[in-house]
Amino acid sequence: MCAPRALTPKLLSSVVGAALIVVATPVAAQSEARIQRLEQQISALQRAVFPGGDERFFEPEITPEVRRTGQPASPQVTTSALTDVLARLEAMETQLARLTAATEVNENALSAIDRRLNALEGSGSAPSGSFATPAPTPVSTPAPTGTIPVPDERAQLPAPPPQPTQSSPSAARVAAVEAIVKPVTGDGAEDEYTYGFRLWDAGFYPEAQQQLALYLEQHRGHRLNSRARNLLGRAFLDAGEPRAAATHFFENFQGDAQGDRAPDSLLYLSESMIALGDTRRACIALAEFGDTYPALAVGRLQGMYEGLSGRVDCN
Repeated sequence: MCAPRALTPKLLSSVVGAALIVVATPVAAQSEARIQRLEQQISALQRAVFPGGDERFFEPEITPEVRRTGQPASPQVTTSALTDVLARLEAMETQLARLTAATEVNENALSAIDRRLNALEGSGSAPSGSFATPAPTPVSTPAPTGTIPVPDERAQLPAPPPQPTQSSPSAARVAAVEAIVKPVTGDGAEDEYTYGFRLWDAGFYPEAQQQLALYLEQHRGHRLNSRARNLLGRAFLDAGEPRAAATHFFENFQGDAQGDRAPDSLLYLSESMIALGDTRRACIALAEFGDTYPALAVGRLQGMYEGLSGRVDCN
């Protein structure tokens, strides 16, 4: 029997190298499988976050090493190769976390947009700067319902208390009302509106209310409807009935936000809420006016807008 040979340094180095290859080969194979799985997950997540994205539009952040010949390099079973594998894994995990965070941010943004759209659709008003404004729809003035919705909110006010029965007007008042001349121009609808305006302008508020309500009932869709609804609200407000006035102001704004006097009605709605001591709803109406009619807030209605804003603390 031959005696065992002594391991020379050269022979010992060969044995250790072979052992490292045997041990490192399964580790490299497992790491490569893990890398491929993570790369597939990242590709799927990129398609969800960036629909339609591919290498024509998005340069991959992680690419396999390529030799100068253009062919992918075969894995090397060395310590430096394992270090590269760990670095690639860390980079992919970081990218995966970033893409996950981006997905959550997008989902939160979409949820916020949905909530705002639902709120605006519920209030019946279009958001400022919307893509399209629906055509105005002729709306008649319905009887007061006892509830007053406000922009961006469906809060309700209690029904107004029953009004005491009014006594018959005096002979002097009847004569004064009869002295208000009803115009006859050939345009019956405009004549009815002008007569209501003259009654309001003369301070005959109950008579103006009746005349304007009659005009709105008989001439639906007329070009002066927005002015008449706004003036009807003012006739109630000037008569000391802000709750009834608020109903007409809001219905004028809600029924046709692009009407001639819809912006005015929104400001008078705020004034009615101030008269009722409801600062919160007054501020909602002012905020809606500023968002929907920014040009009028620094133009025709600037004085009224700033005056009402100075009467309430909306901070």
